[in-house]
Amino acid sequence: MSERATLQTSELILDAAEAIFAADGNTNASLRTITARAGVNIAAVNYHFGSKDALIRAVLERRMGMLNQERLRLLDALEAADEPPRPSQIVDAYFGTLVRFAGSRAPHARAFTVLIERIVTDPSEFTRAIVADQFAHVLERYREAFYRAMPQVPRAEVTWRFQFMLGATSYALLGTRHLGPLFGVEETQQRALDLLLPRLMSFLLGGLRVPLPDSDQQDQST
Repeated sequence: MSERATLQTSELILDAAEAIFAADGNTNASLRTITARAGVNIAAVNYHFGSKDALIRAVLERRMGMLNQERLRLLDALEAADEPPRPSQIVDAYFGTLVRFAGSRAPHARAFTVLIERIVTDPSEFTRAIVADQFAHVLERYREAFYRAMPQVPRAEVTWRFQFMLGATSYALLGTRHLGPLFGVEETQQRALDLLLPRLMSFLLGGLRVPLPDSDQQDQST
C-alpha cells in the first residue's frame, strides 16, 4: 500500500470514528460501526491504530492538537512582543481560539463542536485522562501567563477564575445548539457562534476582573 493510500485510509477511519464517538460516546462506539462508515475492515483499524482505545485517543489528539498548536503559537507571539501580554489578550488567545476554531467554516468545525459536547456532557475516565494529558502543558503555560499579567491577584484565585472561564466557555459553545428554542431567538448555530465570541469575551473578562472575595481581601490585609 502506498504512503498516500495509507494516509487516506487512516484519515477515513479517523473521520468515521470521530463521528461515531461524538454521536454514541466511547463506550457505545463499536469498531463494526466505525469500519462500516469508513468502508474498511477491522484489520485496517488494527493495522493503523492497534486497538479501539488507541483509535479514540488518535481522534481526540488530532483535534486537540490542532487547537493547542494555535493556542501556543498565539501565546508565543504575545510573549515575544515588546509589551507584556494583557489579561484580555491572554483570554482571547486561549478561549477565543476555541470559539473561532468551532465557528470556522472548515469541514472539521461541526464535528469538533459535537466532540466537545460529548466530552463535556458524557465524560469517561478514559477520555478524561486523554484530555488532561493533551491540555496539561498548554494549561500550565497559560496559567503562568495569567500569573505574570495579574501579579496583584493571588495565584490560587487566578486558578479558580481560570477554572470558571473553562466551564463558561465549554457550556457557551454547547448552548449555541439550543439558543433558539431556549430564548426564542431565531439563529442558526453558525450565526450563534459568530455572535458568541464578543459576548463571551466580555463576560469572561468581567469575571476575571471582579474584586477578590471578602475573605481573600481580609487574608491579604492580615
